[in-house]
Amino acid sequence: MLAYLLLLFIIVPFVELALLMKITDYVQSWQFTFGLVVVTGVVGAFLARLSGKQTFRRIQAELAEGRMPTDSLVDALMIFVAGALLMTPGILTDLFGFSLLVPLCRRAYRSWLRRWFKARFRFDSLTPGSPGQDTIIDSYVVDRRDSEPPGGA
Repeated sequence: MLAYLLLLFIIVPFVELALLMKITDYVQSWQFTFGLVVVTGVVGAFLARLSGKQTFRRIQAELAEGRMPTDSLVDALMIFVAGALLMTPGILTDLFGFSLLVPLCRRAYRSWLRRWFKARFRFDSLTPGSPGQDTIIDSYVVDRRDSEPPGGA
């Protein structure tokens, strides 16, 4: 896993830099490329903030109804990641970040994440009386300071 992260943090910046250099060569203006990076960062931050507020309200509504806001919490995490990616200069990170802000794409990512977690982790839930549940023994604690010492002083 560490090797994948190292590759990600080494290869992605180089690819991003190469794309930015290609764009600069293509449009013959480094100002345009710089402006593109700044504009996507500002617009992305605005959209992430707007989506985050909507998701926060949805989480509050679901909690008020007594439901666990699992999908909304995953959406909030994806929106947070989108904001971080959009603030990072680059084309690929911006494209992925903007895709995380689109509800339809988030639903697809959520579905993929659910399948990924189910394939790698085992989820069990126990209800009272279900097989495999340990016996519960009710007990109490005696505070020795309230009773006589063992030697009877």
